[in-house]
Amino acid sequence: MSASVNPPSSTEGFVELVSRTVVLRERNIDTDQIIPARFLTTTERKGLGRFAFNDWRYIADGSLNPAFELNKPHNAGAAILVAGRNFGCGSSREHAPWALTDLGLRAVISSEIADIFRSNSLKNGLLPIVVAQELLDELLEQPGIELRVDVRTRTLHLPDGRGVQFPLDAFAQTCLIEGVDQLGYLLRQIDAIHQFEQRRDAAVHSQQEQHHAR
Repeated sequence: MSASVNPPSSTEGFVELVSRTVVLRERNIDTDQIIPARFLTTTERKGLGRFAFNDWRYIADGSLNPAFELNKPHNAGAAILVAGRNFGCGSSREHAPWALTDLGLRAVISSEIADIFRSNSLKNGLLPIVVAQELLDELLEQPGIELRVDVRTRTLHLPDGRGVQFPLDAFAQTCLIEGVDQLGYLLRQIDAIHQFEQRRDAAVHSQQEQHHAR
């Protein structure tokens, strides 16, 4: 599902994100791999992190798969995922970014990120960062490096001092910084909306009076 079925809620906004990376080199990681369809029965965002990458994270007896990158102790706490190209393809389920953010991720870097997944992510506090394939190849070969993401300047800062711009529209940028979704943003403007409606109603009433006076 592409539209949120939860009541509007805020996420933790951020201007800057500094984190080590966790790397999944696989290409074409689809939303069913991010969170399998059998876990889509809930409309609650909290708790979905335990199902993220479920079929990779767990083995048949339900225990953690020690070979999976997100289960390795040195990757604990990493908030930036670097993944192979075409990340988030497949169905449009909004549960996918819900699961990733509940897992503790705040940004995903790839050379190609599926459009609907990207849109859903920006609505839910997960920053999708698209970079050139050459840079992605570098990042895939350097797991665990520390990156700094500056949301205000739309810049990814690398350990060697390079700063790489990434695309991010102004509205999505504002929502990420303020930690709100689209509805949350509108609700924060409620006073301005009421003032506009009052001015509009007054203008319409004035026009009607002028018309009747003629």
